[in-house]
Amino acid sequence: MAPPRSLPNIIITGTPGTGKTSHAELLAERTGLKHISINQIVKDKECHEGYDEEYQSWIVDEDKLLDAIEDEVTKGGCIIDWHACDLFPKSWIDLVVVLRVDTATLYDRLTERKYPEKKLQENIDAEIMDVLIQEAREAYDEEIVVELESVTTDQMESNVERIEQWLKQWKEDNGVAT
Repeated sequence: MAPPRSLPNIIITGTPGTGKTSHAELLAERTGLKHISINQIVKDKECHEGYDEEYQSWIVDEDKLLDAIEDEVTKGGCIIDWHACDLFPKSWIDLVVVLRVDTATLYDRLTERKYPEKKLQENIDAEIMDVLIQEAREAYDEEIVVELESVTTDQMESNVERIEQWLKQWKEDNGVAT
């Protein structure tokens, strides 16, 4: 059994365009937790099997990815930023935040990013069909999964404050000095 972590690990997930990176960066800045951008890890540590031209994205090698971040994440204190969550072992994760937006906002954000039409439509469909919240609920205990709206900057501010409060409570519950 691994020794207990002195800081929790948080996943911020959601359909592309829901504000994961913005939330993760602000939360890291305010809490001192480390922001782990999975997209960056995949590129920097070559945790992929090549590039998919149609989707304009890397084909992730999940085993390589998990190996690349395991040492850091098992120590704790990480904010994992990615559009999927169910590949990370339950034992690594203390909170799963699933960000949501309405489809009109999502369409605008993904169009602004110049997503190919097929990729844009698949992501909007995933949001409509609740794919990521269902994935999170199936992969992790219900009490650690939280769904938050992420349309406005005020909502982002409120979400980050809510996660900061959760972190404070986690530290108290786990006897970590604040």
